[in-house]
Amino acid sequence: MASSTEIGLYVHWPFCQAKCPYCDFNSHVVARVDQSRWAQALVTEIERYGAALPGARVKTIFFGGGTPSLMRPQTVEAVIAAAQRVWTLANDAEITLEANPTSVEADRFTGYRIAGVNRVSLGVQALNDTDLKRLGRLHDSKGALRALEVARTCFDRVSFDLIYARQFQTLENWRSELNEALGMAPDHLSLYQLTIEQGTAFGDRANHGRLPGLPGEDLAADMWDVTQEMTTNAGLPAYEVSNHAQPGAESRHNLIYWRGGDYVGIGPGAHGRVLQDGTRFATEAERIPAKWIAQIESGDAPDIQTAMKSSEILEERIMMGLRLSEGIPASLLKDYFRKLNSLTDLELVEVTENHVRATSTGRPLLNAILRDILV
Repeated sequence: MASSTEIGLYVHWPFCQAKCPYCDFNSHVVARVDQSRWAQALVTEIERYGAALPGARVKTIFFGGGTPSLMRPQTVEAVIAAAQRVWTLANDAEITLEANPTSVEADRFTGYRIAGVNRVSLGVQALNDTDLKRLGRLHDSKGALRALEVARTCFDRVSFDLIYARQFQTLENWRSELNEALGMAPDHLSLYQLTIEQGTAFGDRANHGRLPGLPGEDLAADMWDVTQEMTTNAGLPAYEVSNHAQPGAESRHNLIYWRGGDYVGIGPGAHGRVLQDGTRFATEAERIPAKWIAQIESGDAPDIQTAMKSSEILEERIMMGLRLSEGIPASLLKDYFRKLNSLTDLELVEVTENHVRATSTGRPLLNAILRDILV
């Protein structure tokens, strides 16, 4: 089959030491993982996709989870080597690994660098121990700072995540914490507002009135505004709703998603978008780890491939692309201009000759904007 020229590769490691109470990702707590078995299964999947997409050039590899920093460096190395063997790995490929900042995981950083990882994304989440405990994290603030220092010695690029609008957090608390984070001179920050998802421990507690201290809408909006102001002034403007970077330090892998590019997803629950013989396919892998690996070892494909309709491709491109500060090409919305008029009158959307983008006023209201455009 003919394939698209350039792809990203997403590798999902589904295992964690503990389930965070706010997390709705496909993650599983297990006592032991047979790393050699899992490495072989991931390699087998890469080889299967390599046969389906010959000649592709891999621009990025992203190890997500779960907690990929629980992978042995040898497992990571096996995956990267397989991708390089079955495809062409770009000379400047961005290879990212998500990591928790515990001391045990930080001790693996040198091994990951030797394996080929050149960018790490640390799940710091908070810079004080009280809130880290509330969030169910296994590290403390000192451990997080140590992990950041170790990461900087190992990798060319280091990003870290923080969650705001946490329980009992005030605007001044957040301003002080963000100022501390920016003082560490990062080139990339992911700053997420805490959302309470059904099916999580936090969702269950909220349903039973046992999650006190969450900020109201006005305070959360003020925290958003402070976040945009402080990151912009520090030279890390938002290039996506929750992601901030110095120019040139954006996550190249995530930009593939937001710009509607092609990527292979392997691992339990992984999603992908691939172009084969002129048809774009959405792929979704089996979510349960035991079933996923059993299917691979029995020679079955562990994912479902669905041919996407042109209307589905366009809708997804709009939904993902409007998350970016650059917006999307105006040509994609030529059939939606009537709906855009009211949004431009409200100064929520800006329409130029070449682009449509949400304004600074509209970006925190993006879900409402998308409903207006697409429904």
